[in-house]
Amino acid sequence: MQGELLAALTGIIGLVAGVAVGVLAGSFFRAGAAERPAPAPQRGNGTTLPPGIAEVLSALPSSAVVLDSADRVLRASSAARAFGLVRGEELVIDELLGLARRVRRDGVIRETEIEVAVRKFGPDATSFAVRVAPLGGTGLVLVLAEDQTEHRRVEAVRRDFVANISHELKTPVGALSLLAETVQDASDDPEAVRRFTDRMQTEASRLTALIQDLITLSRIQGAEPMAEPTRVDLGAVVDEALDAVRMPADANGIELVGSGAEGITVLGDEGLLGTALRNLIANAVSYSPKDTRVAVSVAVTRSTVDISVADQGIGIPQQDLERIFERFYRVDAARSRATGGTGLGLAIVKHIMTHHRGEVTVWSKEGSGSTFTLRLPRPDDRGLDAARNTDRQEAAP
Repeated sequence: MQGELLAALTGIIGLVAGVAVGVLAGSFFRAGAAERPAPAPQRGNGTTLPPGIAEVLSALPSSAVVLDSADRVLRASSAARAFGLVRGEELVIDELLGLARRVRRDGVIRETEIEVAVRKFGPDATSFAVRVAPLGGTGLVLVLAEDQTEHRRVEAVRRDFVANISHELKTPVGALSLLAETVQDASDDPEAVRRFTDRMQTEASRLTALIQDLITLSRIQGAEPMAEPTRVDLGAVVDEALDAVRMPADANGIELVGSGAEGITVLGDEGLLGTALRNLIANAVSYSPKDTRVAVSVAVTRSTVDISVADQGIGIPQQDLERIFERFYRVDAARSRATGGTGLGLAIVKHIMTHHRGEVTVWSKEGSGSTFTLRLPRPDDRGLDAARNTDRQEAAP
């Protein structure tokens, strides 16, 4: 009998792997780590869990419950109890209990999805993918519940992203198509052709910028912090970022000022740090009125190196401050599109800072301007020595 039960469990464990497809690896392993072998096998209605089954159940990443022929809990993983599926010796979710009884009656494995309000984890419901199977012919029933909440959230984020990027791509592509038709109709009017081709170049540049931002975001999103960063001269990064934005700034009479970066180094990726700083400066210029100033300053604290970009622009409403780092979120959508913004700049900045074990913060007041700060870990002597050794090796013939 024990051999038959173990064989049934082995088959079920293989099926559970299919339920877990698509679940994030981090969520998967956290759930597994949270489970511990429960106390010694319980008894219910004269039925005992056979030896060896408890060890197999404790190794499962899912919430696992074994019911006897009287619907009493013989075994429950700590996750099943933590999620509120089991209390004492009772399976308290009526839907699962009814499913277990049907499985016991006809011996057919059943699957479903349920939502459980877990008070311990807040007011939102937790979504579970459930598989219920009989264990041999003893009347025992195994209930496996896999937490799908994070998987559902990621799927929702993915759908939103696809919808957003489709909309953003549709705008310049549609404009290019319309402009091309207009140029064709105005082929005998050189002035109109020149005007419309200028617009086509603008839309093409916007499309190129959007694609480039998507490539950058794809490269850094979800990436682990750098294991072997190199030494970066912040003075050079600041100068290059200011030079890249100087033309649109000059066109609007905006003064660009940099200070405090000379001789300051950090450990990281020079290209990514330059991208983050350029995005912040470009935003500051786009949302600043004419004849104002955008200042970039670097300050060294005991534990961090802070790069601040301050403007005298229109500021950001308080209710929008928590959302400005979301992809495609715009405080003023019309102004952002008018200035050629893609809606991805601040999201890229956030992921770059995460990649560098740092953070980006913002202070803003409507009518008084905004200050964005890139806060990077200050390199210790050991990190600087490692970077210097790398530089010497690269410079050696």
